[in-house]
Formats: sequence, structure tokens, C-alpha cells
Amino acid sequence: MAIGKKPIVVEQIRKTRMAEFLSKGRRLSGRGLLDYRPIKIETGLIEKASGSAKVSIGNTQVIAGVKVEMGTPFPDTPDQGLLIVNTEVLPISSRNAEPGPPSEDAIELARVVDRGIRESKMIDLKKLCLLPGKKVLAVFIDVSVLDIDGNLFDTISYACTAALATAKIRKYDVANEEVKATEEMVPLPIRTTPISVTMARIEDVLIVDPDLEEEALMDARLTLASDHDDNICAGQKGCPGGFTVEQIMQARDTALVKGKENRDLLKREIGLA
Repeated sequence: MAIGKKPIVVEQIRKTRMAEFLSKGRRLSGRGLLDYRPIKIETGLIEKASGSAKVSIGNTQVIAGVKVEMGTPFPDTPDQGLLIVNTEVLPISSRNAEPGPPSEDAIELARVVDRGIRESKMIDLKKLCLLPGKKVLAVFIDVSVLDIDGNLFDTISYACTAALATAKIRKYDVANEEVKATEEMVPLPIRTTPISVTMARIEDVLIVDPDLEEEALMDARLTLASDHDDNICAGQKGCPGGFTVEQIMQARDTALVKGKENRDLLKREIGLA
């Protein structure tokens, strides 16, 4: 998100010091290059939601809620349900966040998280179809950013994944072109647990889970999402700087290793392990 700019001289001095630490395999915070900050996951916090989760990575905090409604399928996918992710950055989350319509950053956050969930085939959208071309279930995920201290991509992704994985929806009976809701509650048709890993390049060093200061000084950013079969299913590059082929391969390997670690953690936290 927009965090403002420090004076150029101060910024360069800080970046030079940070680069010195990184060249020795350390970060200014004391973390290793591939160490995440503590991850905390809570679910079931919003009573009226089908599923919900609050996730913090370090001091970054977001909350996600899932709501499922009847809807009409898109013309090009008449036999599939809908998935829609919305992200709101609350004014309390940062001194630079302002009320009003979603910013470009908020829209990017929603699209990147949506892509990781959609391309991993986390939800079997065909099983959300009730009457092809007429009625399907639409899954809405609404995310509120509570506190920004870096790496919103992963924090939001984990909150959405946890909320979806623990959601319960009404079962529907379909007969003679009629759809009727029952009293039975069932889980969403979950197929996999996607996990995103966000990395930043500062000078020639790659780090995971950049905090707010590291984001302010990074040259490039890369977010990669993987499924439980170690398939990279989505990616997003940010910032003006680029990556060498070797750095991209390193980022891929890191995304798979850290992705497995964080997937196991998420599943333990929500009771799926």
C-alpha cells in the first residue's frame, strides 16, 4: 500500500545499511532471509458469515468474511458458480490510508488473491451449479485490512483461504427445475489449499515476507501461489525492478518450500491437519 516517501538521502543510507546486513544473511529485524514473522490465524469470528478468519503476520492484520448467495452464472461458464473477492483498506490501518473508493493498490490485492484461489481450483465451482445457465451459488469474500506492516498479499490470501476452508453453507435440493434450500449445513467443495509466498528483492538478495520498511526500500516484488501438489498456479510481479532467471528459479523453489510450511501451519490452525 502507499506508505509515503522518506527523504532520499535518509532512504539511501537506510537501504545501504540494510543491504550490508542482507549480504551477511541477516535482516535489520534480526530475522533470517527466509523467515516469516509469527503467523496467527483465528476462524469463526463473524457470526453471520458463512465462514470467517482473522490473520496476522507480524503486525499486519486482516479479517475476511465469506457470504454465499444464489446468483446467475456468467454466459461463458453456465455450469460454474461464482467467486468474487473484495478488499477494503480501512482508514485506521495506516496513517496514509484514506476513506473513499478502493485504491489501485486495494484492487490489485483483491485480484492477486482471487487469482491464487481461482487458478489453484481451490473450490470446485462446478459443484456450485444448481441449474445450468440459470442458478448457481455465488461465493463473496470481503476482506478488511485492519493494520498494515508489510506483506498484505500473503496475509489476505491466508485469511481468505482459512475462511473458505472453514465455511459452512446450506445444502440445496434440485428437482423439476426447482431449487429448495434445506436445513442441512455442508462445507464448500474444497479441493486444495493454495498458499502464496511474497518475496522482495533488495539489491541482489531475495527475502520472504517483507515488512513495511523493507517494502519501502525493495527493488522488486514477486508473489507466487502454489497448491498442495507443488504446482505454481499464479504469480504477480510488482515494483519497477526486475529479476534474473536465476532469481526467478530461486523464488520458485522458495515459494514451494515456504508454501508447504505455511500450508501445514494454516491447516493445523484451522483443524484440518
